[in-house]
Amino acid sequence: MQRREFLKSAAMIGMGAIAVPGVAEEIVEAEKRASASGVVARPTSPDMPYRELGRTGEKVSLIGLGGANIGGRMEEADGIALMRAASDRGITFFDNAWDYGNGLCEERMGKALKDGYRQKVFLMTKTDSQSAKGFNSQLEDSLRRFQTDMIDLVQFHEVIRLDDPEKIFAAGGAMEAALAAKKAGKIRYIGFTGHKDPSMHLHMIEVGQKHGFTFDSLQMPINIMDAHFRSFQHQVIPVAKEKGIGVLAMKTFAAGDIIKANVADPIDMLHYSMSLPVSVVITGMDSMPRLEQALTAAKTFKPMTQAQIDTLLAKSRTLALTGDYEKFKTSERFDGTGKNPQWLA
Repeated sequence: MQRREFLKSAAMIGMGAIAVPGVAEEIVEAEKRASASGVVARPTSPDMPYRELGRTGEKVSLIGLGGANIGGRMEEADGIALMRAASDRGITFFDNAWDYGNGLCEERMGKALKDGYRQKVFLMTKTDSQSAKGFNSQLEDSLRRFQTDMIDLVQFHEVIRLDDPEKIFAAGGAMEAALAAKKAGKIRYIGFTGHKDPSMHLHMIEVGQKHGFTFDSLQMPINIMDAHFRSFQHQVIPVAKEKGIGVLAMKTFAAGDIIKANVADPIDMLHYSMSLPVSVVITGMDSMPRLEQALTAAKTFKPMTQAQIDTLLAKSRTLALTGDYEKFKTSERFDGTGKNPQWLA
């Protein structure tokens, strides 16, 4: 879908940042000049709940399609069929990343978004580079792979080191390029992701605020184990809610590790995450049965009562305290940029 066609259907709203002493002048000016973003209406389904994405005004499906499995675990035709089936049945939020499957996941999603499907989805991807030059290069790769000239949301991927925020916001850093890309209409919203420790999310928000910038979204682990151990739920969600930052929940099953613990049904685990003040619960889908599971969770969803939540958390508490079921917090197993530091350049 072309950006000019996309924005024709949008109701325009103004957005901007407040300058704060210490920020590079070019970053402040770029954000002041950033073009307005249009809130876009997309097809919905009566079987899918929808929520606002923070203060953006965008309505997105409560279940989001995780794009990491589209490249390596499925044949191309099967992946395209799954993505289109997800869209046809009300999933509007599509997740991806520049590095997933060495680009194959974005390429396949781009093929799935042909024939009018691009207009139906809120498209998000992530970039790894912390420099302006690297960000621009990775963004252009993503635009080409998706076969579009505009991506709804781009997030700085894997903020997992304490100095990552400073590098991103430094002169010549990735934020400069992101703001310029927003001004040029190549992206509409800016966010970040991380899975290591809630203190890093809080630091990223703080550094952004010092530079006069409030993120549109953030992505982080939310599950029945997280509630007990280095909890993003308890530490980050209240701050995000206060600042109007949309929360994207991920790792509901922790790559299947929590399912192996056998303390809760997968539908209940999805309902738990959906019952929290999040905008989207992103879940991996590598088969039609996994898609059906997510759609069933959406169709049957009713916010859990406090008693139901307490029961789930009582079952998971002892296992959660070791961190063994959230290895993305306690090991380097999920640190893609740690294993590939060249992606950060």
